[in-house]
Amino acid sequence: MILGHGQGRRVLVTGGAGYVGAVLVPKLLRQGWRVRVLDLLWFGEQVLDAVREHAGLEVVRGDLRDPGVVVRSVAGCDAVIHLACISNDPSFELDPALGKSINYDAFRPLVEAARDAGVRRFIYASSSSVYGVKQEERVTEDLSLEPLTDYSKFKALCEDVLRDYQSPDFTTVILRPATVCGYSPRLRLDLTVNILTNHAYHNGRIRVFGGAQYRPNLHIEDMTDLYVRLLELPDDRVAGRTWNAGYENHTVLEIASQVRGVLADRPIEIVQEPTDDLRSYRICSDRIRRDIGFVPQHTIAGAAEDLVTAFRAGRIPDSMTDPRYYNIKTMQLARWR
Repeated sequence: MILGHGQGRRVLVTGGAGYVGAVLVPKLLRQGWRVRVLDLLWFGEQVLDAVREHAGLEVVRGDLRDPGVVVRSVAGCDAVIHLACISNDPSFELDPALGKSINYDAFRPLVEAARDAGVRRFIYASSSSVYGVKQEERVTEDLSLEPLTDYSKFKALCEDVLRDYQSPDFTTVILRPATVCGYSPRLRLDLTVNILTNHAYHNGRIRVFGGAQYRPNLHIEDMTDLYVRLLELPDDRVAGRTWNAGYENHTVLEIASQVRGVLADRPIEIVQEPTDDLRSYRICSDRIRRDIGFVPQHTIAGAAEDLVTAFRAGRIPDSMTDPRYYNIKTMQLARWR
């Protein structure tokens, strides 16, 4: 089956008002999809203001752990893109029971509700962190998973769950993205490229702890373009597939140098400091390029440029202090269950 370019079909985007979702949802609407967003809206409804009045958008403020909300949300949908989760290790570790309830316990009920509702395609945002730390320079999908934290462990377990449901009538796709970077209306400034750009622009100084550690990144425009593409391809190109999705692997020091290059009109100091955390992460994304022709079109420097443009335009006020840009700070303030 080919879902095609929207053509009035409906997709549910869980976490659609989050960092990636706030860029993805407008793209889906432009492609003709009717989009239903299921989100707790911790960061406010304004992140979707650009498309708020679009006739194809429906926003459901609800909890992924509520079976009734989930059943109503998947009803009438042709596809699901599952982004919602407690993101990153510090946020998960703030309340492990809460993280498990959202990231893992709610997953199988969502998948089953989607299948039972006649959803044809389910795309899951896993994480490249499921590999743990590998010595290999080419970390391919064939290597074993050795997650180091509960966050990545539950990402890996959800992959196993989803594979059990792959069938001719229910196409499943698993992505293991690199860390996403760049500007979004629901901005995160707790991600490597975004952190370094924020400090470079506002402080004229970047602190790098260690520097030799590798970090894979992917521009948010490429990430969201990929989700749209995965809806458009025929079943036989994507069914049951698991793919890494990243750009080039760079060291933290190399990333800092690229950020400094974006701000070449002013002096930016890079200060290296010692660290005990020398873990390096790499991923190889050759398979997804071979299988479906996905090649990132945007660079890390481009992500930094987009952030700098937004800083200069005043679109990111109080970027060093406002908790809305930092997941763990927002969770600490919210205190919800």
